[in-house]
Amino acid sequence: MDKLSDKIFGSDFVNHFDGDQSGNLQPRQTPGVLYSKAMPTPVAKPTLLAWTDNLAERLACLKPIEQADISILAGNLVTESMQPYAACYAGHQFGNWAGQLGDGRAIALGELKGIDGNAYEIQLKGAGPTPYSRRADGRAVLRSSVREYLMSEAMYYLGIPTTRALSLVSTGDKVLRDMFYDGHPEYEPGAIVTRVAPSFLRFGNFEMLAARKEYDNLKRLMDWVIARYYPHISEEGKYIKWFNEILDRTATLMVEWMRVGFVHGVMNTDNMSILGLTIDYGPYSFLDDYDPDFTPNTTDLPGRRYAFGNQGSIAYWNLGALANAIAPVVNDIPQLKESMAGYEEIFMNKYTAMMAAKLGFDQVKSGDREFIIDFEQMLVQLKPDMTIFYQLLMELPSTIENHIDLINHFDESFYIEPSGDVLNIFYNIIKSYLLRLKENTCTKEESKNKMLKANPRFILRNYLLHQAIEDLTNGNSELFDKLQQAIKEPYSNKFDEFFKLRPDWASQKAGCSMLSCSS
Repeated sequence: MDKLSDKIFGSDFVNHFDGDQSGNLQPRQTPGVLYSKAMPTPVAKPTLLAWTDNLAERLACLKPIEQADISILAGNLVTESMQPYAACYAGHQFGNWAGQLGDGRAIALGELKGIDGNAYEIQLKGAGPTPYSRRADGRAVLRSSVREYLMSEAMYYLGIPTTRALSLVSTGDKVLRDMFYDGHPEYEPGAIVTRVAPSFLRFGNFEMLAARKEYDNLKRLMDWVIARYYPHISEEGKYIKWFNEILDRTATLMVEWMRVGFVHGVMNTDNMSILGLTIDYGPYSFLDDYDPDFTPNTTDLPGRRYAFGNQGSIAYWNLGALANAIAPVVNDIPQLKESMAGYEEIFMNKYTAMMAAKLGFDQVKSGDREFIIDFEQMLVQLKPDMTIFYQLLMELPSTIENHIDLINHFDESFYIEPSGDVLNIFYNIIKSYLLRLKENTCTKEESKNKMLKANPRFILRNYLLHQAIEDLTNGNSELFDKLQQAIKEPYSNKFDEFFKLRPDWASQKAGCSMLSCSS
């Protein structure tokens, strides 16, 4: 284990591709290069707020105690082996081509080799302007940084592919933000998150090169990504094989998000990982009451493009944008179209298997897909708390005699108690569900174990994050510290103090229900 200041950082991406080495941070277009040198801008008073021990162990890093190590996490110190840069990429935002975007507030320091032999990119988010900051300051506020730090780790412990967070540092500086884009900016405390992933490359990196017709660079990037991150892919037909794997990973990721009720909120192509990771935590949320039309992003209204129930189809749209970008190198349009045509079946098979696990089915049998559709339509009308409902479903007795028994059993999950037609539909679906469970060839214990692994008991709800941020801003870290522990055991009942409905006050309070992209 080494101090961070003693670690030797690799720079494989920087050394392999052309970049703008001028160090000029003036916002500008950067054709012909995949990145630009970008030195972090020092902050006034860096203070370590959080450190991820098990991730640090993977990177063989000691917890920062000396100021030099904390200074690295704040962007105040760049060691000799680091070659800081901001990546250049483009993207489609809300379905519209946005042109060059790039790392506007993220600066990569380089790569560290983990104890598993793999290289991990170390990136500071909020460390100051880059050539891709456009009109922004390259900074991040404590509010958004706490959200990214906690949620990326929460997703890791939920078992969902994700980037991770190594540290959270307050900067001692104030940052001006217009939280709701309503013309009322306020100063907020600044912070920096150290993000970690094998790579932060996204669909937009390839879109940028294709849009500029830099096909040599596009091919070099595709070859490098395949060799580095998909080394098992053989040479013959490798580009199609690679695209098929990205498609499969992306479908898996969407299904995993929906398993736990996660809504990303801003699924632009520049926020889609080439490795199938959850990347860029902004105006995200978990579902409270079950609603496929829920979006946590105020910028996504009124169209709700990125609503919970749309995520699988938006992933397909984004994969189409990637396919268009790599087409000049693949040079096999019919094969790309065939790959895209297979997405729906791949997604639905994965989704049906996931739902079967959530419901405790031994396997997917004939008629299960139709039942799952009916079951989810019932949830849309019932609007129970998704997390609590599935926990109660695990404890459902083998017989439900009447409507009253049904209501009493699921009472904890209701924001509004069902009645009339909704109650009748609910009762009939549950009766059908109990009959389906009797068809299982596995034991009741085995069925419940499937459900225990598929259904989290603790989720990091927006109102909890909001409370933790408010407290931390006021110097109280008690809830923040407790949430750091709770996210590590999302499938246990050790933190049942959080096992309750979203409080009424949180349904409308700013930062608890919906957020803007600036969050």
